[in-house]
Amino acid sequence: MKRVLAVGFAVILLTGTGFTKLRTEPGKPAGMRSRDEVFSSKYIKAVLIKATKWQLQHPKHSPTDWTNGAFYAGVFAAYETTRSAEILDSLMAIGNRTQWRPGPRYDHADDIAVCQTYIDLYRLKKDRRMIQPTIDTVQKLRTVPGKEVAKHGITWWWCDALFMAPPVLAKLSATLNDPSYNTFSDSLFKQTYDLLYNQQEHLFARDGSYLVDASGNGKREANGQKVFWSRGNGWVMGGLVRVLDELPAKHPSRPFYLTLFKQMSERLLALQQADGLWRASLLDPAAYPGGEASGSGFDCYALAWGINRGILSKKTYQPAVEKAWIALTKLVSPEGRVGWVQPIGADPRRNFSEDSWEVYGTGAFLLAGSQVIKLKP
Repeated sequence: MKRVLAVGFAVILLTGTGFTKLRTEPGKPAGMRSRDEVFSSKYIKAVLIKATKWQLQHPKHSPTDWTNGAFYAGVFAAYETTRSAEILDSLMAIGNRTQWRPGPRYDHADDIAVCQTYIDLYRLKKDRRMIQPTIDTVQKLRTVPGKEVAKHGITWWWCDALFMAPPVLAKLSATLNDPSYNTFSDSLFKQTYDLLYNQQEHLFARDGSYLVDASGNGKREANGQKVFWSRGNGWVMGGLVRVLDELPAKHPSRPFYLTLFKQMSERLLALQQADGLWRASLLDPAAYPGGEASGSGFDCYALAWGINRGILSKKTYQPAVEKAWIALTKLVSPEGRVGWVQPIGADPRRNFSEDSWEVYGTGAFLLAGSQVIKLKP
């Protein structure tokens, strides 16, 4: 994914003040909170607001960049959870600033990720101008051959795209009561699935360059395992649950998405590390030993969603989700910065630390909290 030049934009929220050693709250070191506190509605709402405000005060990219597409999805989830008028006003200000337009590339999934939030806000405000540019862009995607297909053979050629674009089409389908959007999305999704999904590992390769051929040739980790990137698979999981949230109960493709979700959930459960987080390289955790916030946040979000919808066994999955949430809260600084986020890149091979942050890491954290708060003891 191509980095877009960052632009500074002011948001009417709290200012940040630098950082002390990693803690969950001023004066309260990580790990000092009781379990009941970390899972209380009061704490979860407070930490979601704090993380949202800090991140909005520290913009890094164009508002329509893919990174913010993931972040704003989390911000809207934080609004739904907290009903903070300040958060909603900030999202509306961003939409008005962009004139509700996607990014410039009509055929690139990265550039319509932000449209998920436009549609969510439209559902609140019912102002057609908030979604018309999205409709126009998707219509062009459906009718005009694009550069991505010409270059890669398929439109969504990398696994992260399954978070960026399918939820947009599913949301349009539900919002406009037009099943053709889902039909179109299904066809593109299954092309990506056929190319990148490993039927033995139940994980997605990041893109075609990470596939291993029948002779065993291809990229490998230091331990000889195939490369399966935590964040890429986390984004797939996040995209899956956002699609499933929109699909009609009897939609013919729903069983396909449910089966995929259950398969990946089971595999990710087995790959969670003892501290509750997932490592950047799923099959070689020792190579990049720090727990990574963005992949872990999306996994926590998706697994918690599955429990809340009765799709995943509470007995089997809730302990893992609870462990993940406790670990994620320890990555939040007193000011609300989510640290331990792997920088932008296409694979696990990026160094990161508690001082590493990115807007999509905050988005993943906010999405996770929005589902964890709904868990029943």
